[in-house]
Amino acid sequence: MRYLRLYLYFIRFSVSRALEFRWDLLLRVVMDAVFYATSLAFFSVVYGHTSLIGGWNRDQIYIFICGYFLVDALFMTTFSNNLWRLPILVNHGDLDYYLTRPVSSIFFLSLRDFAVESSVNALAAGGLVAWSLARYPGELGAARIALFLAYLLAGTYLLYLVRLAFVIPVFWVHSAQGFVHVSWALTQLGERPIQIYRPWLRWTLLTVLPFGFIATVPAHVLFDGLSPTGLANLLAVAALGTVGVRAFWRSGLAAYSSASS
Repeated sequence: MRYLRLYLYFIRFSVSRALEFRWDLLLRVVMDAVFYATSLAFFSVVYGHTSLIGGWNRDQIYIFICGYFLVDALFMTTFSNNLWRLPILVNHGDLDYYLTRPVSSIFFLSLRDFAVESSVNALAAGGLVAWSLARYPGELGAARIALFLAYLLAGTYLLYLVRLAFVIPVFWVHSAQGFVHVSWALTQLGERPIQIYRPWLRWTLLTVLPFGFIATVPAHVLFDGLSPTGLANLLAVAALGTVGVRAFWRSGLAAYSSASS
C-alpha cells in the first residue's frame, strides 16, 4: 500500500506539471494520433494487394495493430520518460538522490514520471482496440477478450524489461544512446506479426527478445484460445527476465560512481 500511495503521488505531480505546458501536451497527443492513422493506412494499402498477412485477414490484423498501439501507449505513459532520463541521472551523479530514498531504487526510477500526454493516447488506443473488436465478424467471447487484454499488459511489462536491460549498460559505458537506438529498432519487429519471420527469428522474439509478446501472442490467444505451452512460455520468460534484469541492475549500481565519490 505504501508503494501504491507513492505511485498515486507521482501521478498527481505529473498531472500538475503537464497542465502547465498545455500546448506541448496537445502536440504530443496529435503526434501519436498521426502515428495511429499512418499505421492503419499502411495495412489498409497492403490489404488492397493481398488477402492475408502471416495467415491473418484484414479484421485480424486491425486487432493486432490496435493491440500494439495500446501496449506502446501504456509503455510510453508509465516507463518511457523514466528510462530516457536514467542515463542523464547516472552521468550527472544525480542518481544519488534516488538511491538515498527509503524505497526500491528501481521502482522510483522506473515510475516517477507519469506521462500524462501518453495516458490520453492510451485512452485513444483503448478506443481503437474496442473498435477493432467490435468490427470483427467472428465470435470472440468475453473470456478470450479478457485474456487478450491480460496478455497485452504482460507484453507491456516485458517491453519494459527489455528496454531497461538496454539502458543499464550506461553504468559502464556512460553513454547508452547506441544501445537505446538498437532497442528501438528491435522493437519495430513487434510491429508486424511474428509469423512472417523465419523460424529462428520467431524463436528469438518469443524468448531472448520477447517482442512477440507485445501484440502477436495476445492476438493469437484471442483468435486461437489459450495454449498451456504458450502460457508456460510467457510465465517463464517473465520470471527469468525479471530475475535477470534485477541482477543486471544491481551490478550496474555496484559499478556506479556517485557524485560524492
